Amino acid sequence: MSSCCRDELVMEPRFRSDLYAAFGPGNPFEQVMALDGEVVRAVDGRRTFRFELGGRNYFAKLHAGVPFCRILRKLMQLRLPILGAEPEWRAIHRLQALNIDTTPPVAFGFQCGRNRLRQRSFVITRDLGRTITLEQECRNWVERPPHFAFKRGLIREVARIARILHSDHMNHRDFYLCHFRMELNKDERAVRQGRKNPRLHLMDLHRAQHHLQLPKRALVKDLGGLYFSALDIGLSRRDFLRFIQAYRQAPLRETLQKDAKLWRAVAKRAARQYHREHGKRPAEAIYG
Repeated sequence: MSSCCRDELVMEPRFRSDLYAAFGPGNPFEQVMALDGEVVRAVDGRRTFRFELGGRNYFAKLHAGVPFCRILRKLMQLRLPILGAEPEWRAIHRLQALNIDTTPPVAFGFQCGRNRLRQRSFVITRDLGRTITLEQECRNWVERPPHFAFKRGLIREVARIARILHSDHMNHRDFYLCHFRMELNKDERAVRQGRKNPRLHLMDLHRAQHHLQLPKRALVKDLGGLYFSALDIGLSRRDFLRFIQAYRQAPLRETLQKDAKLWRAVAKRAARQYHREHGKRPAEAIYG
C-alpha cells in the first residue's frame, strides 16, 4: 500500500458485498467508524467490539490514532507501536494461506493524512460463533483432568500452529492460551473424548510480525509466553515434551540435545514472567 501524503481512503476489494450492502447509502468508512456494540477491549485509540448487522454477527477493531505519549513509551521500551489495522489484516490473510484457522476477514479500511499518528483504520471479521479460549478450557484441569486423548490432541494442534507460524518467520507477540479459540459444535463430545481432532483458531493478530529470518528473541518470546500461560493448568513434564516433539517433528532425544539452549531460554523467560505476574516462582518447572 502506498504511503499517505494527503487525506485518502483505501478499501480492500475483499469488503464483502453483503456487509457493504447492509450499510446502505453514505460513506461506508465513516459508517464503520461510527459503529458501536458490545465492547471487548478499548485502549489508546483502539476499540474492539462485537456488533450485529443484517442479521449476522461480526467483530470490529477500530483504530482512531495513537497518542504521542503512548508511542514515546513504546519506543523507550524498544517496542514498535501499532499504528493501524493493516498489520492485522495482512496477518489474517497470511495465516489463512498457511492453513492456520483464524478469525475470518470481512472488511478493511484505511484513511490517513500527513500525520500518520492520526490515521484511522478498521478491520472487521466474522464472529466465529460458539467457541471457548484455551485459557477458559484449561482453567479447571487441575481439579478435573481432561480425557488424555483430548489433552494430547490439543497439545499437538497448538504445536502444529506454532511450528507453521514460526517456520514462516512469523511471531505473534501475544502467544498465550487465551488467544487460541476452540470450536464447540455438534462434534464437541467426540472431540473431548479424543475421537476427533480439536479445531483451533489463532486470534488477536494486530501485533504479529513477519521477518526475513525469525529472530531468536522473538521465538523465545512466543514460546515463553505460551509456556507461561500453561504453567498452572496441570501439565506434566511429559506433556511439555510431547509439545516439543510435535513442534520440532523430530526424535525427542535429538531435539532436546540440539535445542537445549532454546528450551532453557524459553523456560527462563516463562519463569521470569510468572514471577513478575504472581510474585513467586512457578511451583514446578517442567523444563530446566
